[in-house]
Amino acid sequence: MSLLLAGITALVIGDSHLASKDFLITALHDDLQKQGAEVYSFGACGTPSGAWMTTMQPPCGSAFRLKDDRVRVRATEAGRTQPLADLVAEYKPNLIIVVNGDTMAAYKEPAMPRKWIWDQVSSLTKGIKASGVSCVWVGPAWGSEGGRYGKTFARSKEMSEYLSEIVAPCIYVDSLKMSQPGEWPTMSGDGQHFTPAGYINWGSSITRAIISSDILQQIKHSPL
Repeated sequence: MSLLLAGITALVIGDSHLASKDFLITALHDDLQKQGAEVYSFGACGTPSGAWMTTMQPPCGSAFRLKDDRVRVRATEAGRTQPLADLVAEYKPNLIIVVNGDTMAAYKEPAMPRKWIWDQVSSLTKGIKASGVSCVWVGPAWGSEGGRYGKTFARSKEMSEYLSEIVAPCIYVDSLKMSQPGEWPTMSGDGQHFTPAGYINWGSSITRAIISSDILQQIKHSPL
């Protein structure tokens, strides 16, 4: 069997979807490794994308996983983001995967804070461009409407469309195309974070998108 990501060292960074054991830090990490990649994953709960350009304490904890090692979760007071430049220097990735959208979508606010989102995204994309590493940016999935975070399908769609316009030089991966609204189960009363089964579906869908011929060729043959 051909391992389509053989020779790829992937650095995966993002928000709460990577900050708990049965989330994408397990599902996506495992799927990427099954395709031959060497994977280093870092999640910081409640953080916008610009947090990865500095060192900060996430408001609700963090997690990391290095290659085949177990997921290591850090409580709020022990968790810290690591600047992208430091992560790139230490792990030497040739692919950066960003999973960040829900945290910045401001679901409970009447209007999406576009200027602030642009500032956060551009801060990280400038750092990625400076690193010279290929990048994929994964947008929010549907989840369920309501719940403690106030998620709505309309705002999810608005956020996804906006991210697709501003994440260059990263290749945008639209998670909304991977399922129907409400199809993947979320945790009770949550609406935003999936059950382990939901994360397995999302993780495998992200990996399939990355290994699709159009994206894979850009990753392997199109430098920033």
